[in-house]
Amino acid sequence: MSHPTPINHEIKLNSKRYIVSKTDPKGIIEYGNDYFVEISGYSEAELIGKPHNIVRHPDMPKIVYKMMWDRINQGKNIMAVVKNMAKDGSFYWVITEFEPKIDPITNEIISHTAFRKAAPQNAVDALTPVYAKLLQIEKEGGMEASEKYFRGFLEEKGLTYDELINQLVGNRGIFKLFFTAMKKIFS
Repeated sequence: MSHPTPINHEIKLNSKRYIVSKTDPKGIIEYGNDYFVEISGYSEAELIGKPHNIVRHPDMPKIVYKMMWDRINQGKNIMAVVKNMAKDGSFYWVITEFEPKIDPITNEIISHTAFRKAAPQNAVDALTPVYAKLLQIEKEGGMEASEKYFRGFLEEKGLTYDELINQLVGNRGIFKLFFTAMKKIFS
């Protein structure tokens, strides 16, 4: 599937609206709310049945996705700041949190629901150079080198990835309330 060439146009998300998408365990889109359809620029029919990486922006290092998938495939949550790409090549920044749905009988993950909101500008500003560095390392030394650098970066700051994101987005406040409310609505 060919992606459009990224254009340097940012879609500013409405801070009062949220994007919700649901995938199967392999990341194939099963549902997208109206705001996801609107912002992504794809029709509902173009999204359903496609891999979620249809909105992956080439500026995003693969290691961030690997970290997210490793975590959610263990049935654990993760909050991440992600740059996504719309169908026309424009981009938008989100803070995203996942909720795995687990089959009570088999104990296996049957779906992932992602809740997204506009990422705060300070988080975007702080992570843009870090993501650019990770991307550069990935291009030259692969994802393993990128992962090592990222671990070192976090260790130097004395933070886990979760703590870094919590610090940047003020997770103790409004975002925590938002994601808790969303999970009640969609569970």
